[in-house]
Amino acid sequence: MKSVTKRNGEITAFDESKLKSSLRRVGATEEEIERIANYIHNQFVDGMSTHALYKMAYAHLRSQSSKTAGRYRLKKAIMELGPTGHPFEQLVGELFKSEGYKVQVGIVDKGACVDHELDVVAEKDKSRIMAECKFHNDIRRKSDVKVALYIQSRFVDMRQAWKQQSTDSQMTYEGWIVTNTRFTVDALQYGLCSGLKMISWDYPINMSLRDWIDRAGFHPITVLQSLTKAEKTKLIDEDIILCRNILHDPTVLNILNKSDRQIEKTLEEARLIVEKI
Repeated sequence: MKSVTKRNGEITAFDESKLKSSLRRVGATEEEIERIANYIHNQFVDGMSTHALYKMAYAHLRSQSSKTAGRYRLKKAIMELGPTGHPFEQLVGELFKSEGYKVQVGIVDKGACVDHELDVVAEKDKSRIMAECKFHNDIRRKSDVKVALYIQSRFVDMRQAWKQQSTDSQMTYEGWIVTNTRFTVDALQYGLCSGLKMISWDYPINMSLRDWIDRAGFHPITVLQSLTKAEKTKLIDEDIILCRNILHDPTVLNILNKSDRQIEKTLEEARLIVEKI
């Protein structure tokens, strides 16, 4: 049985069905999936890293479809929103907006005891959510139980203040943690026990960050192959975070000094990526 080496050094059996599932999830056709699986089967070296396997699959997919290749590299694309966490906070804020929430990003609010810097506050109907965003540049980093304990204590202080200020006794309040990597087991256990809603790259099933982005079609501009790293950074510095931003107002691409033909290529790639699977 062939084996792969994970980023943490753990060696595990290679599961081709997981590869196929990941390709199917981003919209690859069955023909593309079989072609890539056969290619990797022929190139596979026992013990190769999962990172090398991903790069191999991505390179082959990129030669076939910009749409599916962009979605396939979503995890890496989110990490490229850094090095600061602000663009990730903006992304999470936009995801809440996609579901009809009124959103504030990066604000300071007064709790019952102290003031707090809040990443995202989302409100709809009779629900208010305090979502704290934990962005990591390293895929191996996890948000541990200390993070969950800290955020829960801040949420409790904000909830008390909000309840005191509100005239609506039917208003409900939720504390969320959203991370682009994963949580430790203890963090998840504490979140379930305390009532914190935990959202990570692949948790919970069908409601993860990855699912949320694909469902909304709110993919970051860092998935685009037609833009250089410097061009992506320039757009992010102007708070242009999503493919939808440039589709809504293509003139924002003028800061890149690209030709009309290059701009249309970028716009067409963005259109394909944001299409629902």
